[in-house]
Amino acid sequence: MQAEYILRGQVLSFAGTPFEGDSPEAAVKLHEAVAIGGGKVLELGTWDGLRKAHPAVELVDHGDRLILAGFVDAHVHFPQTAIIASWGKRLIDWLNSYTFPEEMRFGDRAYADEIAGRYLDLTRANGTTTMCSYCTIHPESVDAFFTAAQARGQRVVAGKTCMDRNAPDGLRDTAQSAHDDSAALIGRWHGVDRLSYAITPRFSPTSTPEQLEAMGALWADHPDCLMQTHLSEQTDEITWVKSLFPEARDYLDTYEQFGLLGARGLYGHAIHLEDRERARLREVGAALVHCPTSNTFIGSGLFDMAGLMAEGQRIGLATDTGGGSSFSMLRTMAAAYEVGQLRGTPLHAAQLLWLATQGSARALHMGDQIGNIAPGMEADLVVLDLASTPAIAQRSAGAKDLWESVFATIMMGDDRAVAEVWINGAHD
Repeated sequence: MQAEYILRGQVLSFAGTPFEGDSPEAAVKLHEAVAIGGGKVLELGTWDGLRKAHPAVELVDHGDRLILAGFVDAHVHFPQTAIIASWGKRLIDWLNSYTFPEEMRFGDRAYADEIAGRYLDLTRANGTTTMCSYCTIHPESVDAFFTAAQARGQRVVAGKTCMDRNAPDGLRDTAQSAHDDSAALIGRWHGVDRLSYAITPRFSPTSTPEQLEAMGALWADHPDCLMQTHLSEQTDEITWVKSLFPEARDYLDTYEQFGLLGARGLYGHAIHLEDRERARLREVGAALVHCPTSNTFIGSGLFDMAGLMAEGQRIGLATDTGGGSSFSMLRTMAAAYEVGQLRGTPLHAAQLLWLATQGSARALHMGDQIGNIAPGMEADLVVLDLASTPAIAQRSAGAKDLWESVFATIMMGDDRAVAEVWINGAHD
């Protein structure tokens, strides 16, 4: 295929996993340029070499800026866009005070369209090219999100949130309607263009056993779909779950007994896991999604990244907007570093970038399509200015190597660091 563009910069490609081996840096390969065409990465190499191989293309020279795969956010709630950074509540109170009243509005398709577009614009400005989102109980919210993403050419995952108890009037479905509405949405959207469906019971406290059973049956009928939910976010939540499911061995068992544990399952937060839960999650190859800004903002706890990685768990990284306090995966990486410090296991910059790209892509079972710059991968890219503000520039100027410079942008950067975003081979 003939290239359409050649981008010059410090092109970062992962040749391995920076959580394995002698040093995180060894997993990273740097190139001078990347050629893209037809929405795909075609070739990595030198600037001069790629220009000779592809003479009739548009050249985009980014100098010493860092070019890497677009960020992948593995757990978000796009309907919470307008209530991000709402003050001071624990999880259950936060849902009742802010989330549920806002989600009531998404039966209005015009409002759902407005927020879906706003969310995708805000996240693109922060370098995020793919996300896995909860919608609301309203099918209109799913249609709005997928329509907006399709128009932008984005690879996204989303699903109708299912709740039939412990939620306000007007924000509950039933076991049957949740199954039927979700099945219809799968038929309408799953596998269309770059769109994928995730079966989405919000969490055990808001679903009756009958609804969880219906969701398990739906997943069995559509095993190529992902399934997303929440797990062990807060200790008082776990106590609540035990009171609702007294026969369950643990929180995870409230999903497992209804067929909602599997390799294509995404379990958000997963902070306060018991030994049996960790063993079962690892055994089936499920994904755990670390949401550090949300976990600290709502006071949930400190995710055991080092311990879970050492066990061989599949782990992604996420903003969890709007419980998470930022749309930025840079800020999310910074928070993951800070949580690691509090646990005595700080993360290297290469590990943070991997979690925000390839790690999250693998969690979504899309690691062969997105999350890395390599031949054949889809051309979703972000270009980072490593001197985007005076404070970052003066630190970067004194950096001994690339990793010191990158780390400064991770810790202090925001949307100003995002110089350019490419989605499906097209740039802003």
